[in-house]
Amino acid sequence: MLFHPGRIVGTPAALALDKGGIMRCLDRHLAGEWGDLDAHDARMNDDALAARDGSRLMSVYTVDGTRVYVITDAPFTPHTVTTVLLPSEY
Repeated sequence: MLFHPGRIVGTPAALALDKGGIMRCLDRHLAGEWGDLDAHDARMNDDALAARDGSRLMSVYTVDGTRVYVITDAPFTPHTVTTVLLPSEY
């Protein structure tokens, strides 16, 4: 785990997907495996991890054929929240 997820929340639509799939997404996100992000966004995540400045981290995965976003707001702060949601809910 490269960072602490803080409070983990999810939208009802995202949480209705396969729970094991969602847990694998969270594990990958916390390990710095950003999923289906393009190179530019993945580099922004890597830079945010290195800076430890509280910049948002975002990953994109597929669960049950559905795209899922995992977003950690304010990593490395006491207010960290990780949210699992669908792109339409972003």
